[in-house]
Amino acid sequence: MDNKKQKIVQSAIHVFREKGIEKTKVSDIVKGAGVAQGTFYLYFPSKLAVMPSIAEVMVKKIVEAMEEEVNRDEAFIEQLEQVVHVAFQITNDYREIYALMFAGLASSQYLSEWEKIYEPYYAWMQEFLNQPKAASILREYMDVEATAKLLIGLIEAAAEQSYLFDKQDEEKANQKKKEVLEFAKHALCK
Repeated sequence: MDNKKQKIVQSAIHVFREKGIEKTKVSDIVKGAGVAQGTFYLYFPSKLAVMPSIAEVMVKKIVEAMEEEVNRDEAFIEQLEQVVHVAFQITNDYREIYALMFAGLASSQYLSEWEKIYEPYYAWMQEFLNQPKAASILREYMDVEATAKLLIGLIEAAAEQSYLFDKQDEEKANQKKKEVLEFAKHALCK
């Protein structure tokens, strides 16, 4: 992402969080980005067109956090626990952005881009699952590609329920994390 586009996306995140999607104007976004309105339209045809770029930023944050926080020298179950923890933590830390992203994508034609946007996360999760599968820790006939997508969906749905929809306290969120981990262990491992 070039520097001007990045400034626009960061400004959009800030303004959307502050004003909400409906009340935000393109002029608010460009003011925060320090670019001309015409520059905005070089990158995005509308304010909602920024949503896929916001989602790309969040996917990048998730993958970077997974790479930093998941210790590949530990046993698979400990790594899986770290994966669940990171996903919950990112969802909690960026709950406003996730809520905006989902609202913006759901209210636009950009929802169809979701699979493409999530491709780096899917690739990371597939690679994460390949090593224990090769070591015969995971079910023998598991489809790693499909399982990676299902696992991400499971973890994110639980995290989103905890922090976006239910706004649960940390104790309830931690209980949900434990349940997700138990479910995933039973689903993945021999």
